[in-house]
Amino acid sequence: MTQLLADIFYERGPIKTIGVIGMGYVGIPAAALFAQSFNMVYGFQRDSTSSGYKISLLNSGKNPLKGEEPGLDELIHDIVLNKKFECTSDFSKISFCDAVTIAIQTPFLNPKDLIPDFSALEDGIRQVGKFITRGTLVVLESTITPGTTVNWALKILEEESGLKAGKDFGLAHAPERVMVGRLIQNIQEHDRIVGGIDEVSTQRAMELYGPVLTSGKLIPMTATAAEVTKTAENTFRDLQIAAANQLAFYCEAMGINFYDVRTGIDSLKGDGITRAILWPGAGVGGHCLTKDTYHLERGVHIAEHEPVDFPVGVDSLFVTARNINDFMPRHMFHLMEKGLARAGKEVKGAKIALLGWAFLANTDDARNTPAEPFLELCKASGADIRVHDPWVTEWPGIDISQDLESVLSGADAVIIFTGHRMYYQLDPHDVRKLSGSLHCVIIDGRNIIDPDVFIQDGFIYKGIGRGDKNSHPV
Repeated sequence: MTQLLADIFYERGPIKTIGVIGMGYVGIPAAALFAQSFNMVYGFQRDSTSSGYKISLLNSGKNPLKGEEPGLDELIHDIVLNKKFECTSDFSKISFCDAVTIAIQTPFLNPKDLIPDFSALEDGIRQVGKFITRGTLVVLESTITPGTTVNWALKILEEESGLKAGKDFGLAHAPERVMVGRLIQNIQEHDRIVGGIDEVSTQRAMELYGPVLTSGKLIPMTATAAEVTKTAENTFRDLQIAAANQLAFYCEAMGINFYDVRTGIDSLKGDGITRAILWPGAGVGGHCLTKDTYHLERGVHIAEHEPVDFPVGVDSLFVTARNINDFMPRHMFHLMEKGLARAGKEVKGAKIALLGWAFLANTDDARNTPAEPFLELCKASGADIRVHDPWVTEWPGIDISQDLESVLSGADAVIIFTGHRMYYQLDPHDVRKLSGSLHCVIIDGRNIIDPDVFIQDGFIYKGIGRGDKNSHPV
């Protein structure tokens, strides 16, 4: 069976033409790098009211992604100029492709029920299934519940194509491992996990990804192991952030500086010693960390193997970490409440300047931004809140300004939610003058300002993990 597929791949020859489904933060840089190494790349994008604009922009050699993405603008310009890339809504061109990758988001509408919304991914997989031919390699890059590739995705592809996975076409999971702000670098330098439904599919997928790697190496495994690897690595990062946030709570309660403690912990080095500790913050956002724990949890719940041996009645460590990180916007609200109380004010009627809507510094990526639940808490409490972000220009139902001075004008409290580079340059004298308040409140959710400088200028300061400063004299 697998030998037959190997023969089909051999007869088809080296991979020359590639299709990339989904022109987003993953698909665009992946397509651009494939186009550098292969003959032709088609980027497939639905011509929808929300995303269809990307087609004309990409075909004119322009990058639709905002924020700082080193190397991506130039790369897109070059591949279009050299006629090695075309963005299209015509999915029938999949039939021209030797390999097709799928990079479509897989959110949870309600994490509590552990049921993902695979509707967009399903639509993409069905489009692929309609047009693949014998000898095509299909690769899922989307983060998915473990077990999805060899079960649900395989069945849809076979149903739509009339072909057999592992016999007529190859199928693999090679999860993306990128961070917005360093997309090109991550794809080239991070090791690539490649998991096929069989050894032949795995080898063909390694042929696809090998040419785009610079310092990264290929790590082959099974499709399900690759799915667990992706969901687990994000779950562990979320857990590490939660541990830092929990420790920050303790440091605030004990009146000490989290960052002194972190420096001390991080100083312990030596063989067999691992004390990796991340940074606390105003909240975890993005498409990955906010939901991949639930993909991992769901995978083990639906797996047809042995049940998990775990203490009865105890929440999963990973889900507990998720709850801690989800709590951070509320903790920011609590800090703001206490700061306003020290200034003799209530949240109701207060003018709040929220700095940063993107979840990640110096990008326009605001997916699952922790600033949104904070804003909702403020609105529910009767505050007048204004939002500034230099990169995010629009968001459904939210008025986002790029005029920092107007947002700061008359503010009773300034809340730093995102570590955008420009916020590091906030001048306390200028901010206080714009606020018109003798004791303006400032809440630092990313530890980017010097508390002493602001306190000396009359601000009431509070910061995550800054127990040494949060009760300073006013």
